[in-house]
Amino acid sequence: MLKIEPRGYESTFWRYASPVLALLLTGLTSGLIFAGMGRPPGLTVYTFLIAPLLQQDGLEALAVKAAPLIMMGVGLSLAYRANVWNIGTDGQFTVGAICGGGIAIAFPEAPFWAVFPAVVIAGTLGGMANGGLVAWLRIRFNANEILTSLMLAYITQYLLVYLVVGPWRDPQGFGFPQTALFSDDALAPRLIEDTNVHLGILLAPLFSVGLWFMLEKSLLGFQFRVLGQATRAAKFAGFSENRLVWIAMLISGGLAGLAGVFEATGTLGQLTTTLSPGYGFTAIIVAFLGRLNPLGAIPAGLLLALTYLGGDAAQINLGLPNAVTGIFQGILLFYLLGCDFLLLNRVGWRRTKAGAAS
Repeated sequence: MLKIEPRGYESTFWRYASPVLALLLTGLTSGLIFAGMGRPPGLTVYTFLIAPLLQQDGLEALAVKAAPLIMMGVGLSLAYRANVWNIGTDGQFTVGAICGGGIAIAFPEAPFWAVFPAVVIAGTLGGMANGGLVAWLRIRFNANEILTSLMLAYITQYLLVYLVVGPWRDPQGFGFPQTALFSDDALAPRLIEDTNVHLGILLAPLFSVGLWFMLEKSLLGFQFRVLGQATRAAKFAGFSENRLVWIAMLISGGLAGLAGVFEATGTLGQLTTTLSPGYGFTAIIVAFLGRLNPLGAIPAGLLLALTYLGGDAAQINLGLPNAVTGIFQGILLFYLLGCDFLLLNRVGWRRTKAGAAS
């Protein structure tokens, strides 16, 4: 008979084995779903997870997709470690792109040394302002940051649509909902000429290392960890919960805004209504898959970026719907949260009386 016993401690083995088991179960379940849709399971999983890496420029496309996910996942890892539940990074991502893109549109003739730093600063401050508003609502009115950050994400999306189809629409864009292309001087510098490998791809892992060092090796990071594990102990030790909430939301919001800037200036070169395919929500999975460790956000971001590429490949080669990417990501998150049950609990078999007698 199946039995469940509390461990009384967190299992180190399952802390790292849980994501691996969740990924295996996700692959198995996805294969069964694909089979139910009349597609060969093995071929579909191969097309989804392996084939994109074998294509020409596959690694380049993976790096471009992973950069914003890593940036946002790193910020969320920090916030979640402190029990600050920022769910609205998609909105902060969008605000960052709007603020940075607005500078690029307003000064099309400005030189690189003036316009690009202004674009980056404006985008980062825009994301921080969005996150700061969430922090203020929590501290001033005790408003749940899950709800406020999520609602702001939808508000910012509608703001983007209004600007792109209204005052910022490209007059020479044949009516398409998009702004004019940014000037070359407003675009993110390319690390490799004639590719989309831009500066943001280099900064993403650097932020990951920097925030890991801050979280694990500094007094501020210690305060974050204590706040996340024992709020009363943090208050007893004299740590200001309000101050840490502000810092967590400003950092996570700022990194999301910066990710939006690099998506607009490094990948698209303009603003469109489809700026984000849900990066902010996928970054939540990145944070948890990386075990709320800024360094873990790097492989987790690469894996989730692969699901976007695999979803595109599955649509083109196998005729699967666009929703297949979201299905895969949702199954992964479901199994990850389920497998984390093993962190604090042990599952085994209880001998029945009949079994004991035999």
